[in-house]
Amino acid sequence: MPIENTLSIIKPDATKRNLTGLINAKFEKAGLKIIAQKRLQLSEDMAQKFYEVHKDRPFYNDLVSFMTSGPVVVQVLSGNNAVKLNRDIMGATNPEEADAGTIRKEFAESIEANSVHGSDSLENANLEIAFFFAAVELFS
Repeated sequence: MPIENTLSIIKPDATKRNLTGLINAKFEKAGLKIIAQKRLQLSEDMAQKFYEVHKDRPFYNDLVSFMTSGPVVVQVLSGNNAVKLNRDIMGATNPEEADAGTIRKEFAESIEANSVHGSDSLENANLEIAFFFAAVELFS
């Protein structure tokens, strides 16, 4: 299995409730290693650029507003098949459809306030990581 890196964002609803440690424990227990991490407040411009792929979708403005509503933790997770493993640990986008034991089933407040973001492909992971981190900030 290939070692991959993927982007993870702990969203404002989770940071507000002090869930960063509990969420990261799930990643680490599953075998993912946190190789870069920072807490920051997304500006509207940053959020618009990051979620630009969704700009024509009806939820775009609400997403940008939500992601700028409080601090987030952006981080790079590394491990065997990290993109898929991260997505499995997060669970379905809609917490009502998420499997028991997943982050979204346990911690999400709604489909929008679903506690975490994760890259959906290796290609997007590389783009998303580069959006937030310089290569020198990644520690394997």
